[in-house]
Amino acid sequence: MQNNTSQKTTVDPSNEPNSQNDIVAQMRTLIETIKTNNYNYYVLDNPMLEDSEYDQLRRTLLELEEAYPDLVQPDSPINQVGDVPLSAFTQVTHDIPMLSLGNVFEYDDLQDFMRRVNDRLSAAQQSPEYEMELKLDGLAVSLKYEYGKFVQAVTRGDGQTGEDITQNAKTIRNLPLWLADAADIELLEVRGEVLMPKAGFERLNRLATDSGDKTFANPRNAAAGSLRQLDSNVAASRPLAFYVYSVNQGLPENIATQSDALAWLETLGFSVSAIKVIKNPREAQAYYESVIETRSDLPFEIDGMVIKVNSLALQQQLGFLSREPRWATAYKFPAETVMTRLHSIEWQVGRTGQITPVGKLEPVKVGGVTVSNVTLHNFGEIQRLDVRAGDMVSVHRAGDVIPKVTRVWTDQRPKDSAPVTLPSTCPVCDSPVVLPEDEALARCTGGLFCPAQQTEALIHFVSRRAMDIDGLGASWLISFFEHGLVKTVADIYKLHEHQDELINFEKLGEKSVQNIVSAIEASKHTTLARFIYALGIRGVGEGTAQNFAQQFGDLDVLMNASIETLIKTPDVGEITAELTYEFFRAPHNIEVITALREAGVHWDKVEQKATTGLPLDGQTWVITGALGSMARDEAKAKLQALGAKVSGSISAKTTALLAGEKAGSKMAKAEKLGVKIVAEEEFLAMLEKV
Repeated sequence: MQNNTSQKTTVDPSNEPNSQNDIVAQMRTLIETIKTNNYNYYVLDNPMLEDSEYDQLRRTLLELEEAYPDLVQPDSPINQVGDVPLSAFTQVTHDIPMLSLGNVFEYDDLQDFMRRVNDRLSAAQQSPEYEMELKLDGLAVSLKYEYGKFVQAVTRGDGQTGEDITQNAKTIRNLPLWLADAADIELLEVRGEVLMPKAGFERLNRLATDSGDKTFANPRNAAAGSLRQLDSNVAASRPLAFYVYSVNQGLPENIATQSDALAWLETLGFSVSAIKVIKNPREAQAYYESVIETRSDLPFEIDGMVIKVNSLALQQQLGFLSREPRWATAYKFPAETVMTRLHSIEWQVGRTGQITPVGKLEPVKVGGVTVSNVTLHNFGEIQRLDVRAGDMVSVHRAGDVIPKVTRVWTDQRPKDSAPVTLPSTCPVCDSPVVLPEDEALARCTGGLFCPAQQTEALIHFVSRRAMDIDGLGASWLISFFEHGLVKTVADIYKLHEHQDELINFEKLGEKSVQNIVSAIEASKHTTLARFIYALGIRGVGEGTAQNFAQQFGDLDVLMNASIETLIKTPDVGEITAELTYEFFRAPHNIEVITALREAGVHWDKVEQKATTGLPLDGQTWVITGALGSMARDEAKAKLQALGAKVSGSISAKTTALLAGEKAGSKMAKAEKLGVKIVAEEEFLAMLEKV
């Protein structure tokens, strides 16, 4: 794995603004944006920026202030945490200020942090141990216990003064209200994070959706909003959790390290996140990267790691800066949302003729990967976002998800910008582009005459889940197409006639050509489902192709089926039925299918099993989530063996939903439609009875 990197905004003194007024104006713009977000984030629990965007603005302001110290504004938020708390709760002054943490974003920054720590230590104290914790994404709170009894909970607030949320904190199920082993400690103050686990967050939003209430944007917002309810009964109904990360008062004298302090707190009954003691930057980086790999499996959201000098005595010796400790820092994960410039919008044509807009970006690091292109999905999405060439945009990427634009900063839009218009003709073949009324997807009308659609159809046909012709990749197909060797998918089965020409292609020798010819020959014996899918009928994916194969048994029966008959296939609606019917009545398609069969492409007839009299005959099931006892394909096969039809989507006609772990939108839709939900345990019990 590569080291964590994050785009940095640097101030170049050689490229100064025209005057000090310009510098001050830039500072003021940044300050007002940060202050507004601070109020929204810390007070209203409704952030206007993603964390990475906020960090980016803070870094820019900090670098300006370092470059021009004489121009630092008196109300700069750089040395401030949060903003004024709401007056609805009692205000409490912290005995010890609740400061924030500094941030590092890449390995070099981590090394610099540890180097600064060493610079402040004597020779005998060099290279101290460090303790690493998960940086939980929740709401920081301070808890007080008097002789073991929980007496107070206070939010961070502005770092000096917070809000008394004691009654709400009492409702947190894993927060201990009595510490028997700390009954002799007059005052114990601990600090930690209140958060909402992912599963609880999903359940909360499902309930809100079903009742027509507003949903929460993320678990952190949900936790903060729950804690700051005036009615503690509301907080009690929310799935909150508390994880401790420090002791600020009352720690026994025999405990000398942060890791031992957390271990002691765990014996008292507190929840503690994963911790690890490391000795150098390399070990820290290795642990950091291992956590990134397993981050999605955690039950709660985290946005980085916290690294602390492990020795409590050294922590005290190192002390604090104005707003953060010198002995600790947050090692942030690669930003999943960043701001950058959208330079232009280009249009691409897919194999079904769909015209897709692609945004060309100023290259930027998102989630540890450099991104220069971003999908804009369709013309309807462009209109919804009102995104234009030249705009500053926020780009989001999480895990392996394709980057997408989540926000357009219209206040930074160039004055000469113009709305995006849909091209009237295909950028590849110049055929007219149509956008049906009430639809967001524009399409080229060139059909199989459009080169873009022809090449994409070829690539789809040979793909692994279709005809699975190994070695015949997209680049070779495009090259063969450009040289006139293939025009339709049927021409693939004539390539053996052109072996001498193929050998002359650069980097395609005699052995490679023979391998391709052999793979083409092997693909001739396939399954009906694969062949149907390979044809690239619009709206027919793998599941629908499988259902067609099972429903009709052979291609000729499918090709001659009426729309009314096609609709009787599980998971096939009116639109897919009409598209399939039209596909098999287009003369060009019939010619290609005939040529494929004449070339020797064949399959075994599908055995259609009678379902009459089987336990689940006439029922339609849907499977969602991860099953612990078997793969989903195995569960599907068991249901079909009992006579059930297995669909990929929920509808009012669905008999039951088999729900495994991490069931998502299908579960919510089933609940809304009143469809029976069957847990895995119930499903297994049913299988034992039949």
